[in-house]
Amino acid sequence: MSADHADPARRPVARKVARVVLLDPQDRILLLHGFEPADPADDWWFTPGGGLEGDESREEAALRELAEETGITRVELGPVLWRRYCSFPFDGRRWEQDEWYFLARTDQTETAPAGLTELERRSVSGARWWTCGELSAARETVYPTRLAGLLRTLLDEGPPDAPVVLAPEIV
Repeated sequence: MSADHADPARRPVARKVARVVLLDPQDRILLLHGFEPADPADDWWFTPGGGLEGDESREEAALRELAEETGITRVELGPVLWRRYCSFPFDGRRWEQDEWYFLARTDQTETAPAGLTELERRSVSGARWWTCGELSAARETVYPTRLAGLLRTLLDEGPPDAPVVLAPEIV
């Protein structure tokens, strides 16, 4: 057994995660700006969402996380667009996530992240609505890494008939 697995504080955090591809009436996507708590210069953009709590469904988790992280509650939750496995270091731990990305639409564009966890308060610095063109031209790190192309396909072709399994991302 590796040293990481012997020490409970070092074991990977395995989570089932629900994420939201939230679009406004102009087809802009909402992304959150996050950073490594120990190094704020190590930053990225990502979709709202997080881990399931208790026995809640992925749909329930998606709506709860969206409300906590953005204050947006007037949402029409659609189908699962994509599924992805990812593994990454964050806040001194390794996280392993089975992520489902739900399509959602809203006309509520003002954000008010009143329900952030302690860790989120130390690692999320804001939110921004992005057009597909802005996302395609972005020089910042965005997760999932192919989000600009995925969004373009979604806007051009509509949701897939079944969730698309994205390539794993291991950092």
